[in-house]
Amino acid sequence: MGSINFEKTDMNLNIMAALTFAALSAVGNAMFAFGQKRAELVENPFLFLALTMTTCLILFCITIPFFPNVKAFSYAVNNALWIGISGLGFYFTFIGFYFLYTRFGASYYVVYAVFSILTTSIVVGILVFKESFNIYHLLSVFCAIVTVVLFSVGQRMTQS
Repeated sequence: MGSINFEKTDMNLNIMAALTFAALSAVGNAMFAFGQKRAELVENPFLFLALTMTTCLILFCITIPFFPNVKAFSYAVNNALWIGISGLGFYFTFIGFYFLYTRFGASYYVVYAVFSILTTSIVVGILVFKESFNIYHLLSVFCAIVTVVLFSVGQRMTQS
């Protein structure tokens, strides 16, 4: 009576931290989708994306001094391959978002989210990095796939 189970508390704090970071990312993505839908459509989609990433880069440069100082050049050299792969990933993500949001709308994000679950959680997390996976994770993936099926049915019903 009155004792605290620290393992359970730590797990709850970890879940809360993960949910907080996920929510921050979700709000940021919603802001990105909102801005992209409101911006004028131009012949060259890379103009919006380049200006958006320039704004992002400026904000990163402003916040860098608030975190521990590291040797940036040696870090960049040691991690050039991974930085390149991640940069290419951002490039594909932003191009995909641009065409998804401008041609189909922000509601189609649900399709991207499920593909993200499959590619990031399953391929990268489980297959590449061997992260833990149990029946509940499997059920959540199944539910995500059902989400896309239901979304597709809903889209067909709306268009008919």
